[in-house]
Amino acid sequence: MEEQHPNEGQTPIEHTPISKDIQEETTRVEATQDLKFTNRLDLSELQTNVQNMKAEIGKVIVGQTDMVDMLLASLLAKGHSLIEGVPGVAKTITAKLMAKSLSVDFSRIQFTPDLMPSDILGTSVFNLKSTEFEFKKGPIFSNMILIDEINRAPAKTQAALFEVMEEQQITIDGNYYKLESPFMVLATQNPIEQEGTYRLPEAQLDRFLFKIDVGYPNLEEEIEILMREHNLQDGVKTDAVTPFLTAEQITTYQSLVTQVLVEEHLLKYIADLIVATRQHQFLYLGASPRASIAILKASKAFAAMAGRDFVTPEDIKRAAVPVLHHRVIVTPEREMEGITSTDVIKQIIENVEIPR
Repeated sequence: MEEQHPNEGQTPIEHTPISKDIQEETTRVEATQDLKFTNRLDLSELQTNVQNMKAEIGKVIVGQTDMVDMLLASLLAKGHSLIEGVPGVAKTITAKLMAKSLSVDFSRIQFTPDLMPSDILGTSVFNLKSTEFEFKKGPIFSNMILIDEINRAPAKTQAALFEVMEEQQITIDGNYYKLESPFMVLATQNPIEQEGTYRLPEAQLDRFLFKIDVGYPNLEEEIEILMREHNLQDGVKTDAVTPFLTAEQITTYQSLVTQVLVEEHLLKYIADLIVATRQHQFLYLGASPRASIAILKASKAFAAMAGRDFVTPEDIKRAAVPVLHHRVIVTPEREMEGITSTDVIKQIIENVEIPR
């Protein structure tokens, strides 16, 4: 019996010409095998300078990378930050170092119980030569403001910051005074001491983009701190940091951050997180629309710092806790059980479905 060829007796396959669309699709697929994304925005300079600023601050500060990242993100997002931690964890010096790494005006205001609003904003002084009142600007008229121990001033003085933090202007004697950009308030407070302090009102807390909780360093970081202090001898810590970013560069970077792309399904993800805080049974007070805007701005800043011109769900998750945990209030019953706002927010993040 003759062995039959496998293709014998079968209709030969005709090789039809590949269409132009198929060829283009094949070329596109092959190109994506080694795809290198090109950003719509040129963020290379921004990313490089962010790394340089981290390096400058790292010459003095050991660890605390999360705090430094959030301070830089707050600057890029045109926001303000509240730094909370026990005494001695480098809250104030980190804020000072960040200001020193920028070629901008810097003011430090020590809040005390006897501080008056005019001590911050300024006051009208009668000029004997011109026989007219002249406005003498206070220390708030600067680019970067460090408010040390913000909770030591009474509510009357704290309320003086409401307008300037939200609108970057102050109103005195019927006159409006606009502050120059960039403008950023960095405030510190000690959560341990309660005597001689005044709790920040919710309206003021809501004006801070981030509330940054600063913890203790670990063992290796503690040893490094001691070694640096020992080697410093008569030197000054802040002398190691040199300014290299101008006000014009900062405003340019802030403008770039606003142009970072956010897909519509990610906007819905932010809204879902915010609505979940208003419906959670453990929360007495949920987040406001200002909180959703804050997450949007912060996630854009985190994306830009990573060199991306688009936001990912991870950027939003990273921004959610420091943006929300000072804007919501846990019910008294759950607070007595030791549940914190951070715990609830993390639970909400886990329960809300991440868009794909």
